[in-house]
Amino acid sequence: MFKIARKYMRLYGIFIKNCLIAQMEFRGNFMMSMLVESVYLLAKLLYVLVVFRTDLHVEGIPPEGLLLFIGMHTVVTGIYVGLFLTNFMKIPEYIKDGSLDLMLTKPVSLQFMASLRYVDLALPIPDILVGFVMVGIGWHAMDIPLTFLQLAGFALLLFVSVVITYCLMIIPALLSFWFVQTGSVSDIAHSVWDANNFPMAIYPAWVRRIGTFIIPLFLITNFGPMFLIGQLSWLHVGLALAGSLLFFAAVRLLWKQAVKGYSSASS
Repeated sequence: MFKIARKYMRLYGIFIKNCLIAQMEFRGNFMMSMLVESVYLLAKLLYVLVVFRTDLHVEGIPPEGLLLFIGMHTVVTGIYVGLFLTNFMKIPEYIKDGSLDLMLTKPVSLQFMASLRYVDLALPIPDILVGFVMVGIGWHAMDIPLTFLQLAGFALLLFVSVVITYCLMIIPALLSFWFVQTGSVSDIAHSVWDANNFPMAIYPAWVRRIGTFIIPLFLITNFGPMFLIGQLSWLHVGLALAGSLLFFAAVRLLWKQAVKGYSSASS
């Protein structure tokens, strides 16, 4: 198991290196991507300005605490656009033009190749940096102890957020194995993603239940900050980790079923 993990880590390192070399060949595009993403981020920061100017409180959480939620959402958005977005957009193309046939011949996991082959190193930089700055400001302003346990719990829930993000956002791409056009499903998924920018307490109870237990979208942004401000215990952290791994296993089974029904574009 360790040898397999090391093999895939080495392969992923090669992916990152190749993507970096390719992006550095067109440094103007690299800088332009960062600039465009910074403009989008600036628009998002207007939310922060509104929160502080209106002294918005959500279920007793002050504006400084809301920075934890907005920052968490911004960090995970950066990870998503950097690691997953390009790959998920390419999966329908692989199916249509037959590129998946070549990947099937590789001596590595097809899901690994198709969903992690490309890494965008420009787009996530502004989001991740500014997101962590917002988390840090909120952490300090809320007088949250900077202990190993707090850092470990937050890091673990950030990992949970990344796993759930991968599982949720790959589903529209998987539908391409059965349906020709899935762009509208992806658009809906991204619209719902943007609705996860604030604490889930702003939504009715039935929406919170769906977003936690059926479509675990709220775990992405909410659980990390909720742990920091004392609204979640370590038991909840363990349950969130177990749930994310079960979700990944379910997506893995869905992928295998999708590949079983795949017919080559050249056939």
